[in-house]
Amino acid sequence: MKSLPPSPTVDRTRRSRLAFILALGAVLILATIVRLHGLTAVAIWCDEASSIITSRYPLPDLWFHAAHDVHPPFYYVLLHLWMAMFGEGLFSIRLLSAIPGIATVLVGALLVRQVASPKAALLAGLLLALFPFAVRYSQEVRMYSWLTLLLLSATLALMHWLRNPERKGWLALYVLLMTASLYTHYFTIFCALVHWLHVGALSLRHEGQRPATYRPLRRAPWWLANIAIALLFMPWVPKLYDQLTHLPQLEAGGDVGWIAPVTLWSLATSMWEFWTLSDGQSMPRAVYFLLPLTVIALAGVVVRTDRSPQRSARFLVLYTFAPMVAVFLLSLISPLLVERYLMFAAIGLPMLVALAIAQLWRKSRLLAMAVLVTTLAVDRVGLNEIYRIDEPQFDQLVDYVNRHYQPGDTVVISDLFWYFTYVYYNTTPVVPQLLTLPKSEGGAGRPNAYGFGTLVDAQGPHIYVDELTQLPRQDHRIWLVGSAQPPDDFYAIPAQWQLLEDRKVGDNELRLYQAHWER
Repeated sequence: MKSLPPSPTVDRTRRSRLAFILALGAVLILATIVRLHGLTAVAIWCDEASSIITSRYPLPDLWFHAAHDVHPPFYYVLLHLWMAMFGEGLFSIRLLSAIPGIATVLVGALLVRQVASPKAALLAGLLLALFPFAVRYSQEVRMYSWLTLLLLSATLALMHWLRNPERKGWLALYVLLMTASLYTHYFTIFCALVHWLHVGALSLRHEGQRPATYRPLRRAPWWLANIAIALLFMPWVPKLYDQLTHLPQLEAGGDVGWIAPVTLWSLATSMWEFWTLSDGQSMPRAVYFLLPLTVIALAGVVVRTDRSPQRSARFLVLYTFAPMVAVFLLSLISPLLVERYLMFAAIGLPMLVALAIAQLWRKSRLLAMAVLVTTLAVDRVGLNEIYRIDEPQFDQLVDYVNRHYQPGDTVVISDLFWYFTYVYYNTTPVVPQLLTLPKSEGGAGRPNAYGFGTLVDAQGPHIYVDELTQLPRQDHRIWLVGSAQPPDDFYAIPAQWQLLEDRKVGDNELRLYQAHWER
């Protein structure tokens, strides 16, 4: 008996699904191009270099050093395994951040597809692919793109479970993703707060008779899932406690306490940072406030038009703005507002714009197109900022020393901020020394065993230079690497040393001396 041909409806559905997959594939190709373009154009900077140095350690030592830093160890473990397989080349280690950045575009599009039409999902994918802040941190050897992928994926898993509570696999996936995220960055707690608020709002709604699964707070699975997350995070809790009880040491090393206090305009400034990678302060006041006010208005469109039983679009609005507001309010007590820490929330902005455009299209196509064109224009401003390289990079300075190094040379770095980057690019056999002159305000200049200092503490006796006169008293050449900005990092250079060369490379100054000592 011959099988019946598929009905026209089924055939159209298949074609629509194939078209969606192909279009989404094209968006992912665009996301890949945008994130890989200029991936190695900018030199490694301090935070990236500290990630690399931390990840070089064997896993037990890596756990120890992460416990003395300010971030949990998950990303460092990933980078450790990645470097073991693919090496420490700049393209390779930044690719580890680009991959989750590309995957986030896919997850974001699929999340919007849960809320709106395939066209809205594709538009969200397009705007995510071009979102400057996401591109910027998909090119950095840090944990922020992984944090974003994990939390957005956890949010999508939660959406699926709330729609189909009988499918416990989504809740199990949620547990794994949230646990991994907690081991990646402590700001995960703000996303967890959003999830609880949404689940609580669904549980407290009064809309007549509804199945018990619509009220997850009254059922065991949600509570068991969060208990599981807490138990899985317990091995790290003593390390977190140790970090919290050593905040003075972390602050002494500049690892905490560097965040600027918030102002009334901080959240507006953050919006500019997310889209243009600048604070927008040079703009006329009317233009400066136009961007955040437009974003709020578009979010209002999304909230007002959300009629879904699970209020999924409102969930996305909450996911985007609640962490920003919570961090801002806490920053009134103790500064916490760092835009890159909130990348997981900022990623919701292009998705909200896509949802708003989809709604506006039904009433005013001209207005919808205006919003789209304006968004793409602002994206271009931010992308241009990412790809613009105005000055020589620090790697050129280290390369110059590598090429002109002579046996017996000594290299002294003025600050930990430059030290780890120098170590990454150094190809000479010499171990660079770290200048630890007493601080101008008093006190020792040596790092302690917390923060960045944990990565050099064991080597301290061999690399610390409290005074330049402590260097071996033999006639040899000494390279001094420090900031090009006054005051001079090396304020006590022996008078009898002969300056052979002085080069400025970007923000840094490289000086070569011939050391002469009094006999």
